[in-house]
Amino acid sequence: MAITRDDVLKALATVTVDAGGTTLPGSGRLSQVVVDPSQRVMFSILVDPSEAERFEPLRRKAEGAVLAIPGVAGVFASLTSERGPNAPAPGGPPQRPATPPPRGAAPGPGPALPGVRHIVAVASGKGGVGKSTTACNLALALQAQGLKVGLLDADIYGPSVPKLFGLSGKPRVIEGRTLEPMQGYGLKVMSIGFLIEPESAMIWRGPMVQSAITQMLREVAWGELDVLLVDMPPGTGDAQLTMAQATPLSGAVIVSTPQDLALIDARRGVTMFKKVAVPILGVIENMATFICPHCGQASHIFGHGGAREEAERLGVPFLGEVPLNMTIRETSDSGRPVVATDPDGPQATVYRGIAERLWGNLSGAPAGRAAPKIVIE
Repeated sequence: MAITRDDVLKALATVTVDAGGTTLPGSGRLSQVVVDPSQRVMFSILVDPSEAERFEPLRRKAEGAVLAIPGVAGVFASLTSERGPNAPAPGGPPQRPATPPPRGAAPGPGPALPGVRHIVAVASGKGGVGKSTTACNLALALQAQGLKVGLLDADIYGPSVPKLFGLSGKPRVIEGRTLEPMQGYGLKVMSIGFLIEPESAMIWRGPMVQSAITQMLREVAWGELDVLLVDMPPGTGDAQLTMAQATPLSGAVIVSTPQDLALIDARRGVTMFKKVAVPILGVIENMATFICPHCGQASHIFGHGGAREEAERLGVPFLGEVPLNMTIRETSDSGRPVVATDPDGPQATVYRGIAERLWGNLSGAPAGRAAPKIVIE
């Protein structure tokens, strides 16, 4: 039996927000309720940031009330301070908005993730530049250095990590709401793709995306990690701001192809992370050069050197170039990442060099050699 919005509102009407018995739906604090085709329910509760701790028990109670509805597959409930254009102010009539923070002010980061030393966002200004493939192989290359590494696929609308690692099935619930991450070539891996049907369309608004990312960060048993890489959605929207606000990022890595159109968006990504006080750990140029396997001739299909030049212009580190190579594409499509399946090959060597420089920037240790310039005769 399909769950309806009315079913959810009826369940939430059993949750009161104050001693006077005001129900959650009648309080003006409840966002639009969304029920997706997989029977997962999403909503947020409007609070002032100063009320977050006090309202956390109410959020859990609301979540439990909805989970008790027969047929509900899951609930994403979050606390948010962002009010939609038609929503009344919480707990009373509309009020004049508070004075906004100064332009360019960075949001305060959330609490640290227990046991995780560094959280690094792998981002791109636009899609189609190979960000997920880069994140996957970069995580494996960091692990090859003897580090404990996890990978969170936060690309809510287009999760790729299950395909890249050849993983299927759903994560196991090990305690309360805490999920056990999946394992891929020794990495701890989590993705929204494990929690939905493969062909489901994620028609989610900003608060739902924020809630899903926060839950995958904080309700997964990551354990002790040196680095948790987060494969971000492309762009500079809700997901990136959520990461900056929900947890203290150690930094961000920007992935771009060398072409001018991609570099314009990569520049926006660098600017966005700087505005929220997240350090740029480096820029990676992906699909840099194609070597014909038959004649050995080099072709710069997307240009060459543009990301390096942009990094120098912006004053941020350049981590290296990854070639446009059929082996990388074939192993990615088959769920056998090249760094894991051909660790001594030339492509894995490129990723290991990038990982070495990234870890040097993260840890403050000498980063080894600088990213070499690739000159094709």
